[in-house]
Amino acid sequence: MLGPRLTWLAFGACLAVVALVMGWLTVTVLRLDHAEAEAGRQALVEENIRLALWRMDSAMGPLIAAESARPYFVYTTLHAPLLAYTRDLAPLGAGQILLPSELLTARPPQIRLHFQIEPDGRLTSPQVPSLDSPAVASLVASTRSVDLEVARELLNQLAGSVSRDRLVALLPARVVEPPRVPESPALVGGADRAGVMTRQQASRNTIEQQARHSQAIENLSQGVEFDVLLRGTPRRDVRPGPMRPVWLGDLLILARQVSVDGSEYLQGCWLDWPAIREGLLAGVADLLPEATLRPALSYPVPNGTRMLASVPVELVPGTVSTKPIGGQSPLRWSLLVAWSCAILAAAAVAALLLGVLSLSERRAAFVSAVTHELRTPLTTFKLYTEMLAGGMVPDEAHRQRYLDTLRSEALRLGHLVENVLVYARLEGRRATVPLESVPVADLIARLRERLATRAESAGMNLVVEMDEAASKACLRADTSAVEQILFNLVDNACKYAAGASDRRIHLSAQKVGERLELQVRDHGPGIAAKDARRVFRPFFKSAQEAARTAPGVGLGLALSRQLARSMKGTLELSPVAGSRFIGEEGQGACFRFILPCV
Repeated sequence: MLGPRLTWLAFGACLAVVALVMGWLTVTVLRLDHAEAEAGRQALVEENIRLALWRMDSAMGPLIAAESARPYFVYTTLHAPLLAYTRDLAPLGAGQILLPSELLTARPPQIRLHFQIEPDGRLTSPQVPSLDSPAVASLVASTRSVDLEVARELLNQLAGSVSRDRLVALLPARVVEPPRVPESPALVGGADRAGVMTRQQASRNTIEQQARHSQAIENLSQGVEFDVLLRGTPRRDVRPGPMRPVWLGDLLILARQVSVDGSEYLQGCWLDWPAIREGLLAGVADLLPEATLRPALSYPVPNGTRMLASVPVELVPGTVSTKPIGGQSPLRWSLLVAWSCAILAAAAVAALLLGVLSLSERRAAFVSAVTHELRTPLTTFKLYTEMLAGGMVPDEAHRQRYLDTLRSEALRLGHLVENVLVYARLEGRRATVPLESVPVADLIARLRERLATRAESAGMNLVVEMDEAASKACLRADTSAVEQILFNLVDNACKYAAGASDRRIHLSAQKVGERLELQVRDHGPGIAAKDARRVFRPFFKSAQEAARTAPGVGLGLALSRQLARSMKGTLELSPVAGSRFIGEEGQGACFRFILPCV
């Protein structure tokens, strides 16, 4: 069997291995849990971004659809309704019906200026009419609601950035668009390039469909109104292209190409980007409070999944704070339970190991002490019986002295065996102590003779002291257990105080409240303070101490305390009267046995 040190080293090594494995598992699980939580948080962020993009595209859709549905002729300040749909292209003159453009009388709040580039390259605007003719000037003055000076200044600013060639080159209509691939909802936040382009193309198709619907309604109304006038008259070949958003420097432009009888026009509007941006960001402030919009001047952009489909603008979400999903994760609770179980298991194994080693040590101490205690009387028995049996002791006085020695050794062995058996029963929880009501005076009178005999055998004198209240008291206890406790205490006094000058052993009884205190005191060297707490441990004496001091296995006090507790009492070592503390040299030992009264 391994020694205690090797046993604890083996246990420590196993515990270290288990701790390392559990630590590695904990780190791995926490890393996976953190990754899962981060993935969930990122999914929430991407969902907020997707919803914000949808809101912004929905807000821009009606504006782009309305501009795409405008008839081509509203981009001139004045137009003749009949000439707009027929090939009779006689110049404006007397007798013709002229109507002002709707863009002259009302301008949408998110648009700064409408413009048109003529086939010859001239830049004009319906909000900036030519006032060469007094009649035209009068008509314009009577219907115009747009500030002419402001519109003229905006047109001059636009002329510095817009040119026919540059605008035609930037229009996405001339770019081959990617094939349409059905978008999978599961790829939101991680879609490939085809999925991103499909979402943007789908939004553009929706806007263009709205524009075509508005254009059809406009054409239908015009056709009903002028059906009689245009009957039998050849119509113009008008082919409007889709309205596309483009960036010209820091200007956001909606532009389209319109073919009228083979002549190419460029029509569009200058969007008020700061106002539009402020409105779009205000609409998604609850989702992305720190978001910004950045013009997409290059194509494709690095992060195409955050592009608006309606305008070439990239959404920069900024810092997005999300709450943890579901509070504490089940993995962390599982780790806590696993660690708790591992710690409890380690503590249980350590307690079991400690108990086993303690039991092993106590067994070794018991075997050593009992072996020593049995060797001496057995040797005496063997020697004296051989001498008596062989007739080697003819003197009657010597023979009687040998017989008395044998009787004393037999009593000693009987007392030792009795203590061991009672302690074994108490340790196994098999002993039941029957309690009965016993008068204190009768109990002391019954025990006095045996205790006095033991004291006299050691050359000591037993002094019994009992006050009047104690003599009238009645205990509920087991008489044999009380006798064994007091005999053990007197026996210890006889062993350890044998060399004292004062040969008295005091047995006193006094009633304190509802309890009776029995004290056994001697005048020997006493018990050292360092041993005061260990004196009630089983087999406290070692074999070496037993060999050079008083005989005994160190079981009497431990047995006595357990017997006292079985009767709902207590046994303790207390300072001797007149001394300041336990273990004061030369004051002797004093044990106090307390039992409840009836």
